[in-house]
Amino acid sequence: MSELDHFRQNVLAPSNSAEMAEALVARSGMRIDHSRRRGRGTGINPSGRFESRTRHAFDDGWESMEDLPVFKTQVQVEKPRTVITRNDSPDLPFDRSINAYRGCEHGCVYCFARPTHAYMGLSAGLDFEAQLFAKPDAPKLLERELSKPGYKPRVIAMGTNTDPYQPIEKKWRITRQLLEVMNACDHPVAIVTKSSMILRDIDILTQMAEKNLVRVGLSVTTLDRRLARTMEPRASTPVRRLETMRSLSDAGIPVNVMASPVIPGLNDHEMERILDSAKAAGASSASYILLRLPLEVSPLFRDWLLRHYPDRYRHVMSLVRSMRGGKDYDADFSKRMKGQGPYAWQLARRFEITTKKLGLDKRGAPLRTDLFTPPMGMGVQLNLL
Repeated sequence: MSELDHFRQNVLAPSNSAEMAEALVARSGMRIDHSRRRGRGTGINPSGRFESRTRHAFDDGWESMEDLPVFKTQVQVEKPRTVITRNDSPDLPFDRSINAYRGCEHGCVYCFARPTHAYMGLSAGLDFEAQLFAKPDAPKLLERELSKPGYKPRVIAMGTNTDPYQPIEKKWRITRQLLEVMNACDHPVAIVTKSSMILRDIDILTQMAEKNLVRVGLSVTTLDRRLARTMEPRASTPVRRLETMRSLSDAGIPVNVMASPVIPGLNDHEMERILDSAKAAGASSASYILLRLPLEVSPLFRDWLLRHYPDRYRHVMSLVRSMRGGKDYDADFSKRMKGQGPYAWQLARRFEITTKKLGLDKRGAPLRTDLFTPPMGMGVQLNLL
């Protein structure tokens, strides 16, 4: 058995100590030197789960590791055939979504979307943060799909997989172009982000809000700047997110605060403070999701936890497993968002009591779909006859 297999099968068991896990991670060669990953969330870059070969960096004594390049952000163009992704998941409030980018430079270590990079032959670790894909044709594809005969408008969610306002959006502006298409044809949209860059598009969002065509979900994971810096290295600071919430609310744009993910033993004690601060900043509703550790996310999160909070390693993972049926993750639709067991029940009751007290438990009117008119832009396929 290789040391990596030993790490996965034995170290990840709750009975092992954090010290033993730390030692085996270091020996396995999984760790990437800090100088090469400065400003990134994860510390490892394991091979994708579909790859036939795995590579492990190690120092051979010739100081060759010093010659390895840093993980710089690189963007490739992706040309999909369609841009609207559909789902029938019973625990999601939407059935269609758009992601302008694949991978996310924010580098949130807990991101449940990381395993999708394996489909590109890349790692869910540092590759997910540095090897990005942009879809510049997305606005034209959206026009074409919305103009198809028989299309029935429903709310399109943006930011469900990767953040539509991650740093590269400043250059590519794909998210803004998508909003321009939806605004022009009065199509409803729900946006999820943790970036203050959304204020750049407040002109479009204000127009859509006047017709009840948009709502924004702002993720506030923690109010602790240090924790946010290590856990979400390239996302907006907690204070900046609250300021963004206030600006959106003042502009008449409904804002939902997302206290997500809730990480037991790390940020769960902040739930009430986050909700109270968001209410003061103008949030009109709230939601939360329990930490999700599917596939490669589990070892990535464990490694991060060992590096930054080794004293909490066993406690945090024990609580996670207590809410996931003894496992790191349970993908069951009825359990994956909120978990199960006494601790999960306690979190749900705390959230319920606090949101009711603050008036964040009331949802606004559903976004309108009756105003939709099919687009006639450059991306539309015209009828032959």
